[in-house]
Amino acid sequence: MEFSLSTHWNTYRHATGEAMIEEILGLGLTSVELGYDLRIDMVAGVKHMVQSGAVRVVSVHNFCPVPMGAHRGHPELYTPASPDPRTRENCITHMTRTIAFAAEVGAKVVVAHAGNVDMSRMSRDLIEWCQTGRQYTPAYEKLKMKTQVTRDKKVGKQLGYLRDSIDRLLPVLEQHKIILAFENLPTWEAIPTEIELEGLLTSYQSPWLRGWYDFGHGQIRQNLGFINAERWVTRLTPWMAGMHIHDVKPPVQDHVMPPRGHIPFDLYREFAQGDVVRVIEPAPGTAAEEIKEAIAFLRQCWQSNGPVAESSGKTI
Repeated sequence: MEFSLSTHWNTYRHATGEAMIEEILGLGLTSVELGYDLRIDMVAGVKHMVQSGAVRVVSVHNFCPVPMGAHRGHPELYTPASPDPRTRENCITHMTRTIAFAAEVGAKVVVAHAGNVDMSRMSRDLIEWCQTGRQYTPAYEKLKMKTQVTRDKKVGKQLGYLRDSIDRLLPVLEQHKIILAFENLPTWEAIPTEIELEGLLTSYQSPWLRGWYDFGHGQIRQNLGFINAERWVTRLTPWMAGMHIHDVKPPVQDHVMPPRGHIPFDLYREFAQGDVVRVIEPAPGTAAEEIKEAIAFLRQCWQSNGPVAESSGKTI
């Protein structure tokens, strides 16, 4: 079972693309996802490593490389569901460049964030309440319901904007033979929700449009009371191009390495067996040994004939 590593882990501490890739190869891996913080000056080195056969690029995280003029890399510099037409236009421009770059380095998938509903970030309050032990209270449920109602009133137009953006991007994706995969995000303001993503993918029925499952984000959504993560993974598996793998310490501390959190990875064995891209996504600065341990744990947990973990958070 092959695992790749996001270069978001170590981009910040290297001056060249070669050095960044060499460090990842030192972990025993042979493929990467190029992160949204890859700098322009590192691109030549990355291409050299790819062309020499030293590494494969399996996915690219939009926007990549960092757009000229941007203060720093971020996946939501511009979003395709934004209510601002100028933002959407910038998104199409820079996402088109990312798609072309992905094709140049031999990637299969561009991972992207679609955006957020134009509303107050009420999920921040829900997170704070969870962190202070007030999750299972009538007041929390009332706030959660208010968040959902507010979102439902506003999301329709922005789903339309998202569809308009997808319509413009599909010919570019087909031209370059690249899949665009929208990632699930942890907040309730994020677009699309699981059911909205299912609706988009079902309606388009395009081989160039897929979903991308982030384990940490899905677990946070479950911890906040938004979804049942396991059920939605099962339902969306046929539409998924790949996954970001990291663990969560409740309620919302993500990007820790398995099995140091509480995600029951054994329950996702069937999903992991499929023809999907498996990208380890540690926090920048995570110890290399923790990444190696995570990969060993996941291989044992997900091998087709192996034992199922007795419980989450324990090495098997």
